[in-house]
Amino acid sequence: MNDQQLLRYSRHILLDEIGIEGQEKILAAHALVIGAGGLGSPASLYLASAGIGTLTLVDNDEVDLTNLQRQILHTTERIGQPKVESGKLALRQINPEVRIATVAERVEGARLDELVRAASVVLDCSDNFATRHAVNRSCVAHRVPLVSGAAIRFDGQISVFDPRGGDMPCYACLFPPDQPFEEVQCATMGVFAPLVGIIGAMQAAEALKLIAGIGESLAGRLLMLDARSMEWSSIGITRNDHCLVCHPQNPA
Repeated sequence: MNDQQLLRYSRHILLDEIGIEGQEKILAAHALVIGAGGLGSPASLYLASAGIGTLTLVDNDEVDLTNLQRQILHTTERIGQPKVESGKLALRQINPEVRIATVAERVEGARLDELVRAASVVLDCSDNFATRHAVNRSCVAHRVPLVSGAAIRFDGQISVFDPRGGDMPCYACLFPPDQPFEEVQCATMGVFAPLVGIIGAMQAAEALKLIAGIGESLAGRLLMLDARSMEWSSIGITRNDHCLVCHPQNPA
């Protein structure tokens, strides 16, 4: 690191658990953020401010007036712009040293695999089960840790799915893709604005911990927040021996 970087990241470096070595790992890492909305906004802002080396932002949507209640990457002046371009501008203003790549499409298949394979960590900040399951399958296949967050109404949740950890569960162990589910979205159900900030910031924290190799991740645990009472609850997650994605007999 040069003198400017030592000064910029000094408050990280002062932490014994991070120090210069941990900050250098962050500077060398590549985070893939799927979704530049409510969760992706705080997650990517904190990753950029922390000095993530490369950040790839994926979203196929444009900034809309209804987004601005919670999607803090974007501004009124950027309504109508692709979210990834609006996000890139905001992230460069926070930290011009970070390499920002943008993908203005809904990625899947080989393209998704290509992006996941190049990443140190993936943050799923999407808002639909199809994307979550696709991202999970790719992370399992390429053994890339996944930080998954979700928020609707006043309820939020976050977990880490780390395929590098032997018998660790994947997202499909918790939410089997072959079971029926009810898709709920902010456009119809609403979402408490600060809730996405809380969950998204925690996604960034978990990603940075994984990169720097510090603390204990949320792998094997699902953390849930009821923002009405500000009460957290935690449940353990175990690997599903019949998982269609991560079980050795059922490769992704």
